Amino acid sequence: MTSLDILFGAVGLITAASAVLAVTTQHLVHAALWLVVALGTLAGCYLILGAELVALVQLLVYVGAVVVLVLFALMLTRAPMGRSPEHSSSAVQRIAAAVIAAGTTALLAAVLLPALGGEVLTARTGDTTAIATQLFGAWVWPFELLSVLLLMALIAALAVSRMPTTSPTSPVPAETEST
Repeated sequence: MTSLDILFGAVGLITAASAVLAVTTQHLVHAALWLVVALGTLAGCYLILGAELVALVQLLVYVGAVVVLVLFALMLTRAPMGRSPEHSSSAVQRIAAAVIAAGTTALLAAVLLPALGGEVLTARTGDTTAIATQLFGAWVWPFELLSVLLLMALIAALAVSRMPTTSPTSPVPAETEST
């Protein structure tokens, strides 16, 4: 067992634990933050396996875009920051979800383990220099400008969503004298 195997196991454990916390926590914002940890450590797993481009895409697309979208939706819908009985599930639903998850895990293990036949998969070494040169050469500025634009939209949406809502008041009619 090499040090890369141990590192992969440790990062994989963190990924699995944060994924479980992302789906079991009752705080919506905490769930989104645990999702950031799960997706980020998954990118770390890709790096350990030698797939740098896949790790970069994982960070850019999933951590950078999907999680921002989730947080954006949470802010605009004025989701509660703490525990909410409206968003809680019953014990029966939790047990059913755990049984279905265990069944899915067993099914995947039963199909994938014999398919590998005990072989250890090794990462293929590929040359991603040409893709990286194009992606980070000519196209880096449009991506950076888009990220700044999305950040400004996120901040503006937060500011608009937290503004107090007031109903327009109609002027009180002046008292008229009756003759």
